[in-house]
Amino acid sequence: MKSLHRLLGIALLATAWNQVQAQNFQQVLQSEITESNPGILFTVESGDESFSWSGAAGINDQSLGDSLQIEETFRIASVTKTYVAAGILRLMEKGVLKLDDPISKHISQEHAEILSQDYDLDLITIRQILRHSAGFFDHTNAPEFFEIVLGTTDHEWTRTEQLKMGVEKGDPIGPPGEQFSYSDTGYVILGELIEKYTGKSLDAGLKELLGIEALGLERTDFERMDPITDQLRIHQYFQGRDTYEFSPTMDYYGGGGILSTSQELVDFFQALFQGKVFEKAETLEIMLEPVTYETKARMDYQMGMYKIKINGFEAFTHSGFWGTQVIYIPELNLYMAANYSGGWRGSAVAPIFAKILLEKGEN
Repeated sequence: MKSLHRLLGIALLATAWNQVQAQNFQQVLQSEITESNPGILFTVESGDESFSWSGAAGINDQSLGDSLQIEETFRIASVTKTYVAAGILRLMEKGVLKLDDPISKHISQEHAEILSQDYDLDLITIRQILRHSAGFFDHTNAPEFFEIVLGTTDHEWTRTEQLKMGVEKGDPIGPPGEQFSYSDTGYVILGELIEKYTGKSLDAGLKELLGIEALGLERTDFERMDPITDQLRIHQYFQGRDTYEFSPTMDYYGGGGILSTSQELVDFFQALFQGKVFEKAETLEIMLEPVTYETKARMDYQMGMYKIKINGFEAFTHSGFWGTQVIYIPELNLYMAANYSGGWRGSAVAPIFAKILLEKGEN
């Protein structure tokens, strides 16, 4: 009987501790709400799933004043690159392509003709594109790109149009493989390869290659592909402007395009690092292989992933333009994901992560 009472006492203490921590976490989320950032969605989970918490704070649609909800979806933007890189690596596992193949071997003739005006496609490899070292000018850096995005919000972009802009509005950054230069253009090309070799849309192709449905990721979809996922999409803001009606095609062909939830971002990163996405353990090692250049890169980027430090801990991460970031801290076996509906300023790492780590450590 004493043992039973002791176990019940421990269970009650654990429940009380979790309730206190949840309250503290919610307060941390609330502290992130500002005039420029009206809302935040967040999930933290241990790798063994012994601890998991999701929260929401702030307003969704500022014109209505409705509260954000945990299960709502958002544009993850460049975090999509993690999925695309993993998809290319799955094609490698299947023997469809090799990472050191020249892109000229795989790209469509139409797009090869466009890009070959500025680039020798026989010298640019898939590996280099995955690492952002191919030397491609990023079409999103052309002033005309955001002039169209902000001025004609319903403009329907195509992959071909974006590749043309990358050639017409900018020069190559440098020789292939010799420097890091972040480029959506490269991942737009990789998106084409996934469509070509699966014979499906980028949404369906990635789901097939990565086993998205088998992983139980029901709300991880490219925009316009699932009506429920679309209906759950939150309002996201850029410099105070509601971007809800902006066409998703601005960021849709591999550099971005996926909608997800904070929980499903954590779930996918867990699946990736726990060996549930790739057939071979060495594939993840290839994805995360360190890269060095003669001139130090401004990001410690591997393939669809890069390294950062949070409170002294090394973490793997990717972030996205619309205020999204997901991280994995191996030393703590901890995963976190967040979306700031108005973005954050002043650092490469969303400030919520360091604050939650401090809060978790104190309790």
